[in-house]
Amino acid sequence: MTLSLVIVTVAMFATPMILSRFKVSVVPTSVAEVIVGIILGQSCLHLVKMNSVLSYLSTLGVIFLMFLSGMEIDFSLFKKNSKKRMTPLELKKANAQPQTSPLKTAILAYGLSVVTAVILAILFKVSGLFTNFMLATILFATVSLGVVISLLKENELLSKPFGQAILLFAVLGEVVPLLTLTVYSSLYSGKGETLWLISLIFIVAALFFRHFRKFFTFFDTINKSTTQLDMRLAFLIIITLVVLAEEVGAENILGAFVAGIVVKLLQPEEETQRKLDSIGYGIFIPYFFIITGVKLNIPSLLASPKTLILIPLFFIAFIVAKLPAYFGYRTRFSKGNSRAAAILSTTTITLVLATLTVAEELNAITPQQSGAFILAGILTCIFAPILFNKLYKPEPEDVQKTKVTIIGANFLTIPAAQQVSKDWYDVKIYTDKQADYTTYKSRSNVQLVKSLNPDDLIEQEIFDTDILVLAYNTLVNYNLAMNAKKYGVKEVIAYIESRDPNDTMEKELDEAGVDTINKFSMDVNILRTAIESPSMLQVLSDGGDAHIYEVTVRNARFAGLEIHKLPFIKDITISRIFRNRHAIAPHGETRIQLNDHIIFSGERDVVQKIRKSLGRLNEENY
Repeated sequence: MTLSLVIVTVAMFATPMILSRFKVSVVPTSVAEVIVGIILGQSCLHLVKMNSVLSYLSTLGVIFLMFLSGMEIDFSLFKKNSKKRMTPLELKKANAQPQTSPLKTAILAYGLSVVTAVILAILFKVSGLFTNFMLATILFATVSLGVVISLLKENELLSKPFGQAILLFAVLGEVVPLLTLTVYSSLYSGKGETLWLISLIFIVAALFFRHFRKFFTFFDTINKSTTQLDMRLAFLIIITLVVLAEEVGAENILGAFVAGIVVKLLQPEEETQRKLDSIGYGIFIPYFFIITGVKLNIPSLLASPKTLILIPLFFIAFIVAKLPAYFGYRTRFSKGNSRAAAILSTTTITLVLATLTVAEELNAITPQQSGAFILAGILTCIFAPILFNKLYKPEPEDVQKTKVTIIGANFLTIPAAQQVSKDWYDVKIYTDKQADYTTYKSRSNVQLVKSLNPDDLIEQEIFDTDILVLAYNTLVNYNLAMNAKKYGVKEVIAYIESRDPNDTMEKELDEAGVDTINKFSMDVNILRTAIESPSMLQVLSDGGDAHIYEVTVRNARFAGLEIHKLPFIKDITISRIFRNRHAIAPHGETRIQLNDHIIFSGERDVVQKIRKSLGRLNEENY
């Protein structure tokens, strides 16, 4: 152990704390760590001297960086929605969406960027400023997936089509250059004849996936705190594929990246992913970034007139290579947001550092040229996020009102519709009875229909709703409920006058996912509540300040967040979480998922803020 190791470790711990203390949010942590390394290394203070231990930690850092980059890929993005499996309502909504999917948008945008990268590489070669055409093309075509993901998360865009298009662009900007780099390094090192051996990496990866595909389904039954089998499996896959990659003449970063993909496809528990993130971003990856800065010798770079010219030229090339992506993004998004997306896509640092590490080992690039590329990459990660935040104009993201359709105007449905919050629900009541329409039309939004034939209601788009409440007689409600579920209405509530739990009709409704209510069960439950919890009557009634509320989690920002970390948790009490129609008893460490239905109590004045935060529509189907 040396003093240099201690200094780097202290810097690794202090850097994020300094960023937080001075509220520096425009500079990604990875870029800040490279800058800290520059200050501590041979460019400035000369406090850190390179040795074998630091080199080994740096190698582990880049391996873990590429491993976690592989785990960042969401493969569901590459799946096309199968319209054959869609309900008629889902198919209708899908057809109403823009025809250009985020995947097609990203592929077109990245294709244009690759063409531009090739042209720029040719210009550099012809001018004599940088003659390695293939390496220049790879570098100009890279995108920093980690930086892009962090910025999309901060702006709550990760699950929206706009954010997904940028994310897919970044994925392509990491996968394509990495595969190209593997081929390039094999050819450059004279191992082209063994290039086919690289396929062994993917074969072994497939074997890992096949053998451990069901590992996490029984993981909890075999794991112990002293064994941590999920971590052992992850390291087994990493080490095997990294060593295999080196043995067949490929780069270790390819093996690490493929290992990340394998672990991702195994669908590990969130806790496993969290532990891997902790090991990577908490221990090894910061060493790689800081040591990268330590090895830079900026004074010598600036002493060379040619390198001094290369820094701004590489920076401009990184920007120009991605600008044509605007035309790809423009096929779906507005002009302003397409410009913002193109600018964000210029961020490039992680794979650039990995590529330059490989290039230097192959002696395919000089230290001065490598340093110029690194400094140019750092500049993109500073300026691109700032410009993106200025250019991006979010569409109005107020919580969309939940559409509620009630079939039946009577003494029960009219008061209920009147008392439902107008800020959160858009309620429409339909009846085929002229007398009921005349009686109630002045009290609520009641509309008259000619018949309650399901086909007629579908044709009039009355079933195009979020919640369907059926308050006619039992037979009509049963018929409408079954047809509504078949059409694709997600939430159907039907009033059924039945007291027999073995009733066939009620069983069929339950199997179809229809919630049923009847007067007898409601009266019994209220009476039981009055006996067991008299104070609950005040909560259930109109009196008092505390009430029970429900909100559906639509904001991707909160997905995976533990309950005790909710910013407003002190103002409310969460009693239940309903996930896929199953009740969960929450505790402080319960993680929220998208589309969770959270039942909570609290003061009226905080409910709107909570619903706006959790219920903000931040996920769209495409």
